[in-house]
Amino acid sequence: MKTPILSIASIALAAIGLLLPATTSAAVSAQTLQNLNTAFQGESNAANRYQKFAAKAEADGYPQVAKLFRAASDAESIHRDTHKAAIQELGGTVATFELDVVEPGTTAENLQAAIKGETYERDTMYPEFLALAKADDARAAIRTLEFAAAAEKEHAMLYQDALDNLGNNTPADYFVCQVCGMTLTELPAKKCPSCRKSKDEYKKIS
Repeated sequence: MKTPILSIASIALAAIGLLLPATTSAAVSAQTLQNLNTAFQGESNAANRYQKFAAKAEADGYPQVAKLFRAASDAESIHRDTHKAAIQELGGTVATFELDVVEPGTTAENLQAAIKGETYERDTMYPEFLALAKADDARAAIRTLEFAAAAEKEHAMLYQDALDNLGNNTPADYFVCQVCGMTLTELPAKKCPSCRKSKDEYKKIS
């Protein structure tokens, strides 16, 4: 029985195949990568800004609002990191930038600014970014953008409630999922409503 002889061409093709990275989704557009960088920078600034707003709320005598700002800052830090990971997973480059200078106003003004920012992300930015990511079938982008969009919806409601009751804020705890940044006032029964991971992934913010 003769042993089959592989052609030089077939051997070369096999070798090239071993060297090429496996692909799991369609090529992502440059615009989706830009959108992820925009989101990465926005969440980086939000995490920093809310820390400064928390310190101002504490100084103004609003400890419950300060706790909320700290919880939101923790969530935005998670979004920042998942956006960064998605950029890298999709073969993009994380752009360098400098954080915005933050000059806090009164706690009421800071809450108004936070509501404006979260509402824009919830209603405009993330829906637009998600639409393109889905058209690209960029799964890593879809995942991180959906996580952020769901959390920003909760943040907007929590901030509005804090502003409406400023000075008479009901004491409450905040819990942040360390996988997706979902922010809740009560632990879920079993799984995170956003990423479906175990409730054990939640961290209580004090």
